[in-house]
Amino acid sequence: MGRNTRKRRTPLATKAIAASAALALGGGGLIWANFYASAHESDNQSWGGNQTKAATAQVATISCPDVGQKLTNVPAQARTEVAGELANLDRQITDAYQRLATTRDAQARDASFVQNSILQPLQDRRKAILDRIRLEITRVGGTAPSSLDTLATCTAQNANQTTAGGQQQNGGQQQGGQQQNGGQQQGGQQQNGGQQQGQNGQQGNIGGQAGNGPVAADFVDITKVQPNVKAKPRAGRNASTGTFTTRCGVNANKNHNTDNVIVAPGVANGAHHLHDYVGNQKVNAFSSNQTFLQAGTSCQNQSDLSSYYWPVVRVQDGTQDFDQNADGGGKEGNVGRILTPVQAQIKYVGSPRSKVVAMPQFLRIITGDAKTTTNGLANANAHWSCTGFENKVQLTTQYPICPQGSKVVRTFAFQSCWDGQNVDSANHRTHVAFADANGNCQNGFKAIPQLTMRLVYNITPPTVQNGQVKNAYAVDGFPEQLHKAATDHDDFISVTKNGLANKIANCINRGQNCS
Repeated sequence: MGRNTRKRRTPLATKAIAASAALALGGGGLIWANFYASAHESDNQSWGGNQTKAATAQVATISCPDVGQKLTNVPAQARTEVAGELANLDRQITDAYQRLATTRDAQARDASFVQNSILQPLQDRRKAILDRIRLEITRVGGTAPSSLDTLATCTAQNANQTTAGGQQQNGGQQQGGQQQNGGQQQGGQQQNGGQQQGQNGQQGNIGGQAGNGPVAADFVDITKVQPNVKAKPRAGRNASTGTFTTRCGVNANKNHNTDNVIVAPGVANGAHHLHDYVGNQKVNAFSSNQTFLQAGTSCQNQSDLSSYYWPVVRVQDGTQDFDQNADGGGKEGNVGRILTPVQAQIKYVGSPRSKVVAMPQFLRIITGDAKTTTNGLANANAHWSCTGFENKVQLTTQYPICPQGSKVVRTFAFQSCWDGQNVDSANHRTHVAFADANGNCQNGFKAIPQLTMRLVYNITPPTVQNGQVKNAYAVDGFPEQLHKAATDHDDFISVTKNGLANKIANCINRGQNCS
């Protein structure tokens, strides 16, 4: 643990701006009735097996402060090096979680094992990196947060603490950045991360084919959830009511990698999970704006070179995929058969209160939070539903079990307000924002076309029996995040040519439906 796994880039590549490899992403947002508006010790010491030994330890995962989100004012000259150090922090957590997951017998014999052998060494290694981050910031004349030293300490979370926001309920909408979940939960409150019975009836790990989720409580029969989708705000006299649809396919050509060029430029496997890519076809950790402009696109409109990417969904039915022995895949707890969406709709929509301005070239937006299991739901923007239920029920902290003939649906509504100046920010949040409950942009932000996405999957409904889930499905994520539904997130880089950005804005402002 703690080794610097970052691959150095060329001097030209190191000028890319980024500052957070933490992948704690996005913010609260609007999702309307129509989505447009809006623990174990394994026999082979790996995470890919189905068999687990008995374990009495109650520690489910490791929770560490999200350093990247505290760094809101990193000077541009230091962002590249800071991003690399943040990526090292993520790697440390991944390594520590792997040690947690493969030492259950030792934990059962020694109550102090987790603290002494995992958490304390992790804290020491984090302190060293935090010191380097401080030096990088001050070296170029910046000021590091005074609280940086307090971010070294990580804690152990037991199964009942991994609820991603405590007693907040599923579904509903996020308005003005504040979670307003509604609806119904199993047993009256969310019981995510609960222990389940392991092999041979013994108390086992925290679920999932790789031992890190999901568990039965992460699923709910959508037909038993009360309607929770609220009406969208009424359009004002100056509303921009048009739409622009871009058709970029479903990643049928299987363009995948485990990088994230927005938060971890120049860091191979910076995401620690696998992404689907549509649109721009040359996106990886070492891509640059120039690379994007020279790439091909999967979009029918060849002027749309934008990159649209999201974590893959896998079915954990005992099968494996091509990356079962790879970083970001089975080696990091992301196991099962990768599903390709049967539909992927990408649509830009307008503002109910004003006209929109064109998106700037190379604008980066990340929506949602890949670390809600430890961060809570403040920045969650996950929405799960089923065909036939989308206008009634949207779930944030559980995956839906859909009725016969219905398909699983993931929807995203990105931030629709821009500060008018920056295409990115140090923590990848503050340059964009969500509109308030009435659809207004605040604090001098300008309305931009709101990117919305709708991904549809054919998934055989999981079954829950005796507290266990069979044939579960889950979104890829950081291993310590336990594959919770709330960790879903989506990434976007705006790259266009031939005046397409202006064409999109003009179409929306004129109230037309274009493609």
